[in-house]
Amino acid sequence: MKTLLGKKIGMTQIFTEDGQVVPVTVVEAGPEVVTQIKTVETDGYNAVQVGYEDQKAHRVNKPMTGHYEKAGVAPKKHLAEFRIEDGETYELGQEITVADFEEGMKIDITGISKGKGTQGNIKRHGHHRGPMSHGSKHKRLAGALAAGTYPSRVFKGNKAPGRMGRDKITVQNVVLVKVIADRNLMLVKGAVPGKKGGVVRIRPAIKGQDK
Repeated sequence: MKTLLGKKIGMTQIFTEDGQVVPVTVVEAGPEVVTQIKTVETDGYNAVQVGYEDQKAHRVNKPMTGHYEKAGVAPKKHLAEFRIEDGETYELGQEITVADFEEGMKIDITGISKGKGTQGNIKRHGHHRGPMSHGSKHKRLAGALAAGTYPSRVFKGNKAPGRMGRDKITVQNVVLVKVIADRNLMLVKGAVPGKKGGVVRIRPAIKGQDK
């Protein structure tokens, strides 16, 4: 199943032919090149490794330099791989672009969500705040964690303050509204995880694909 790496550019809106407004996220996807072909004989499974975005040669260590030279491609910043389905064939150095995806199809997009640092219960978990009256002393605190006598401990998995964001998130069944092949752009309906400039992974939807 083809996988395409790209960068989130930002959000905008477009108009359909019947005048409806569609919010879209602009993704600069690819082009990426095949850097390795994995087989059952050599690696235990069939897959294709792809590289995205050129990297300066002096920033690549010697083992990876040899890896790219073997494939006959320039050093890349980002690597990913995807499993090969029956009938799919690839060659080293082959390019995969947005032209391999059709407008109107559904795709899954994976990205790293925005990091928000350490946050309290209210922002992190949506808990209610305490009374705001004068002297309550309990406006945005976490509250009781457990009973004192029994069980005399805090259960694992309690929703507590802590790090928020910077998680791997996949949005499924996103509609690919428009493909601008000459600029390597995809316009997908709705929001996409991550910040502007963040790397995302795009592939055909696993569930809900129209047949």
